[in-house]
Formats: sequence, structure tokens, C-alpha cells
Amino acid sequence: MSDTFTLPDLGEGLTEAQLVRWLVAVGDTIAVDAPVAEVETAKAVVEVPSPYGGVVTELHGEPGGMVLVGAPVITVTADQPAAAAYREEERAGSGNVLIGYGTSTAANGRRRRRRPAGTRTVVLDRPRTQSPIVRKLARERGLNLATLTGSGPDGLITRADVERAAAPSAGDDPRTGLGIRERVPMTGIRKAIATTLSRSRREIPEATTWVDVDATALVELRESLAGAGILALLARFVVAGLARFPELNARVDEGEIVQFDGVNLGIATQAGRGLVVPAVRRADRMSARELDAEIRRVVTAARDGAVPEPVAGTFTLNNYGSFGVDGSAAIINHPEVAILGVGRILPKPWVVDGQVVPRHLTQLSLVFDHRVCDGGTAAGFLRFVADAVENPLSALADL
Repeated sequence: MSDTFTLPDLGEGLTEAQLVRWLVAVGDTIAVDAPVAEVETAKAVVEVPSPYGGVVTELHGEPGGMVLVGAPVITVTADQPAAAAYREEERAGSGNVLIGYGTSTAANGRRRRRRPAGTRTVVLDRPRTQSPIVRKLARERGLNLATLTGSGPDGLITRADVERAAAPSAGDDPRTGLGIRERVPMTGIRKAIATTLSRSRREIPEATTWVDVDATALVELRESLAGAGILALLARFVVAGLARFPELNARVDEGEIVQFDGVNLGIATQAGRGLVVPAVRRADRMSARELDAEIRRVVTAARDGAVPEPVAGTFTLNNYGSFGVDGSAAIINHPEVAILGVGRILPKPWVVDGQVVPRHLTQLSLVFDHRVCDGGTAAGFLRFVADAVENPLSALADL
């Protein structure tokens, strides 16, 4: 006689479990209450004991898959007395198949099923954690939950328990001999930023070129031109430069250089949650005033953490001058192939027609992927933008 054991009621509103691994194989002879599988619910990882003894003839499901309450778990050629005892227990309303699962029998009102003589029952400890988030956090911190003491109800392990256990103990760092003030987990947006930038450094053979630029005429134009800030004017020059040097408006894709018909201009933005790069879609179709409005919109949305629509950029403009610095060898925003940085604009002495005069100077810095072009192309693009900055009225008249 063959019997199929189905996943029982897990209690506490749980309706499914994930099959972690099988503890038996087809052909194995098992005793009543022998553990046959490990399953994971939102409460814990537990062993499922079989109510039947006999030979396993079929396993239902693959590790990693979900098993619903009432769905088959295993099929065995059952021992007749054991099967009868199980059905009698079912009729009695015990339902207690996952031995030791959840809280104590006194708490959940269930009684333990009597075991046939000579069989083994696997009694599980009370689950040590109540949340998949806590389990994931413990894995990220390299902690074994079985070694922790929970501060929640009935010994429940909480997120705070894991964080406390992961915190450094008093003492010195063994390498430097200094005390450790704090360990900051690299998670969320910070982890995503680290992954992207590390990949960029690892995969892209980048090179940097820069030039000092007289931005006096640009500053004067900005003061007389309503509705277009300096960043928007720079963006307009960048878009025009990419039309002339499309190698920099591209990506490398499995041995091919893919150049784009149009520009999604990324604007590097320091938000409260970290560095983000919202992009202006089809910036190549916009005037300087339109760019000004759209840049303000996407930057504000990014800082508020509410970018309305994700747009993949094709080139990034980075205004690090807003942080009070003059230059930077920026990291390319993978999978783009170039990024243009703009330093702060400062009054400095500059030679004009043989005379030293005060001018507003800035530095433009281009970091580019050497796989897509050589220095001549990069220099040509950078010089085009620099010339536009120095002669903005002439440049805008030609755009």
C-alpha cells in the first residue's frame, strides 16, 4: 500500500513553505517520524517528519520551489499500523505533524501525536527568528542565528538583536591598533553605487584629459539670459559636441561599440541616499531653456528620492564645482563610456592679449573609455566644449 504525505497546516496563518532540501532519496527505507525534508517559512527553517514508515517511492518538488499546504511532499509504501495510527490521529483533530514547530503545545492548544513503539521523533527547537529580513541580515553579517539570544517575545530574534551581535566588541583593530568607532554595513543604495563604480574601474580602461577655460563670457551671458543657468548652457554645448563626436555617446556591448542616435544626458546628483544620476531623455532635442527646466526637474526628483521614470543615460555631466573643488578624475558611469566634469568658476589672473587680467576660470575634465576612441577624439570633444564656453554667443548662434 502506498500513501502520499501532504504538507500539513503550518499554523499561525502560514499557507506555504519553500523546500530547502530533501533529507531522503527514492528507495530509502524510513521510520515513522523520520525527517524527510527541510522547509523554510516566514517563521523558520524546520524539518518535516513523515507520519508513515516504509520505502520512499516518490519525492514531490524540487529544492527552491514552494510547497502549498495540502500539496504532496513524499509518497511511501507505508507501514500499515503506522498509517492507521496516523489516520486515527487525523480524525482526532490533532493536526500536529510538524513536531515541535512553532510555540509550545500549551501555547497553541495542540497535543503531540503518540509515536508507534520503536520509532524516532525529531523534536525541533522553537524558531529563533520571525522574519526573512532578519535571516537575510544575519547572512550578510556572517552570523549564525543559532548562537544568538532573542530579545523578542518567546525568545524571538529581532533585527536589533542581529545588529547588536554584528557590532564590534570593545577593543582595538588588530591591523592598525586603533579603536573601532563604528562599522557601517554596505547595503542598499551604497552597495549599488559601490557595485557600479567597482565594475567601471574593473572593466573600463579609462583615460583623463582636462583643460583650463576662460568662462568670463559665459558668466556674463548667464547674468543677461533669463531661464537658462550655467549648467543648462554647458549641457547644450555637451549635446552639440556629442553630435560631432558620437564615439563618446556610446557603450561597449559584447565586442561591439554601440553608438546612439540621440542623447540621454545624465546629471550626477548628490542625494541624501547617495550619488544618483538621473538623466534627461532626448536632451539633444532641447534648447538651453528647455534643458534648464528639465535638469531642475529630474535633479529635484532624484534628491527627493522620487524619480518619476528611470531613464538610462548615454553620457554624464558632473558639476563637482558645486562642492567647492576645481577638478576630479571622475569614474565613468558604467555602461557609459565618458563623463565630463566641471570645476568651480573662480576669478583668477589670466593672460589676454599679452596682458594679465582678472577672468573667471574653470576646469573641464573628460574621462573616457580608451576602447571606443583615442586621445584625438577625446581632445576634439573637450576642445569643442571649451571653445563654446569661451565664446558662448557664437556657439549658441550656430546650434
